[in-house]
Amino acid sequence: MTFGLLLMLAADVDVVVYGGTPGGVAGAIAAARNGRSVALIEYHKHLGGMTTSGLGKSDIETRAAIGGLFREFTRGVHEHYVETYGPQSENVKLARDGYYYEPSVAQRVLDRMVARETKIQVVLNHRLEEVVRGARRVNGIRVKNRSTGVVTEFRGRMFIDGSYEGDLFAQAGARYRLGREARSEFNELHAGVIYQDYETRTFLDGSTGEGDRRITAYTYRLCLSSDPANSRMLTAPPPGYDRARYLGYIDDWKSGRMGPPKVHKEGVGYFGPTFNTVVRAISIAELPNRKTDINMNPRPLGFPFAEENYGYPEGTWEERERIATRIRNITLGLLWFLQNDEAIPAEQRALARRYHLAKDEFADNDNFPFQLYVREARRLIGLYTLTENDTIIQAGSDRTRIHADSIAAGEFPVDSFPVRKREKGHDVALEGYIFMLDQLTRPYQIPYRVMIPEHVDGLLVPVAASTTHVAFSTVRLEPTWMALGQAAGVAAHLALAGGVEPRAVDPSKLQRELLERDQVITYFRDIDRADPAFRALQYFGAKGFFTGYLARSRDPLDQPTAERWWRLAMNAEPPSKPAAFTRETLRSWLPKAALTGDGAVTRGEFCAALYEALK
Repeated sequence: MTFGLLLMLAADVDVVVYGGTPGGVAGAIAAARNGRSVALIEYHKHLGGMTTSGLGKSDIETRAAIGGLFREFTRGVHEHYVETYGPQSENVKLARDGYYYEPSVAQRVLDRMVARETKIQVVLNHRLEEVVRGARRVNGIRVKNRSTGVVTEFRGRMFIDGSYEGDLFAQAGARYRLGREARSEFNELHAGVIYQDYETRTFLDGSTGEGDRRITAYTYRLCLSSDPANSRMLTAPPPGYDRARYLGYIDDWKSGRMGPPKVHKEGVGYFGPTFNTVVRAISIAELPNRKTDINMNPRPLGFPFAEENYGYPEGTWEERERIATRIRNITLGLLWFLQNDEAIPAEQRALARRYHLAKDEFADNDNFPFQLYVREARRLIGLYTLTENDTIIQAGSDRTRIHADSIAAGEFPVDSFPVRKREKGHDVALEGYIFMLDQLTRPYQIPYRVMIPEHVDGLLVPVAASTTHVAFSTVRLEPTWMALGQAAGVAAHLALAGGVEPRAVDPSKLQRELLERDQVITYFRDIDRADPAFRALQYFGAKGFFTGYLARSRDPLDQPTAERWWRLAMNAEPPSKPAAFTRETLRSWLPKAALTGDGAVTRGEFCAALYEALK
């Protein structure tokens, strides 16, 4: 690449993180807390990706499955609202323990978390230009200041690709997937071309399961205000406005497709006042300070966002900006249509006019979110590919597939936006739309291998990780990405400490480090952080001790289970086989076990003692 007369500077750090998404931010913080110098480089002028750019509610179904830095973030949000408005205030209630928030509050909390780490150098408003690598190892990246054009080269000993698009690993030469696998490739039920009734989850005619390169629709998440004093009303339609683009919503309304769901589910954007109106084109969730999280509803057949992003993942920076601007204008056009088009009944227009851009959000971006909602782009081909089958209960078991190198838990249902606009003859749902498969997806383990490229060293990929399209639709939530980012940051530290490549990091050591930092690597329904064996049970949950979601930590341990667990942990026969397993037996097996009292050994006590013995 030729840089002409641009000044090229140089910086050397332990870990370079490209992409200031929540996953990238978590990777940077985790590495810095282990004493590593970090450069955190972001394309936009703000950190936080979707979390600070309009995604005002955390997409999480099972809170106990996600801990670590994400839990620290929600605590920070909760503390902000408590300290600012009082513990009994309506705003604290609307914040729901810190899981719902205004974008500006999310920005403040994430920025504060980063600022506390003095070893992190934040570099905003820079785009990736080139990856510097040897035969198979990343050695540096060159990034351009989007305002000045100055190029800086960052040399690092380890790299983390925290971008939504997978730009770093793609330029480094790692293989990747784009689009959708065929159903036959990994034997995934919901793979490939799919038409599905989102109410009944039944397959519709035309579902062939064939693979293709179509991409899940991108949108923006808006933060709108219902406070007149904080509202910025649209006074004109956006550039390129064409009302015909939105008339399908009128047909949806008249055909009865804008009614309430057959089954109400908390937290998916159902908002009673919009039922049976055209305004149900948007999904509304209430936030503190009379603000709302606005998503684009993918259920109506008039949904105009599909297909607009096909050129984005592999596009040039200029092409991406054009696509982002187009989707921004389609979004503002929809808002204008709902508030002003005379084909919509006056009372419904009045409902839409209750909500406007918030004056105190995104002040440096015309009160509009800066980050396009890139739900899926490139996906790494790594040492392991997570599939839909990893996220569902396994035959002969009562839980999802067990991975010995699990470094995070996923829990959100498979859920994917449409990939095509309305087609003639398909009058139930848009192609590619898979709605919340909560009857199938269960909390699952995510193996470390999904972050490791096949043949590129010095690089970890926690965001655009190695999964199929279907599996990515459950991984691609910011809480899960923060867990993966945290794991990447700790893994980078361990690789540096051991003088090895990330692929050679000992997963067991990584797991222990993560568990010490409140990460969840194995979810159980019946234990919490107050259990003395909380970490040990999770650790051995990745080693095959448990076949269900109940750890039964306080139950007495029986002899056959004790022997089976010993074999799994030690890869050897137990030291002795007494008639019954007692506290004396455990002391003879593990002489240094810190046991007190008499009576039976509980399952939790055994795991805790074994966990300590294996340190």
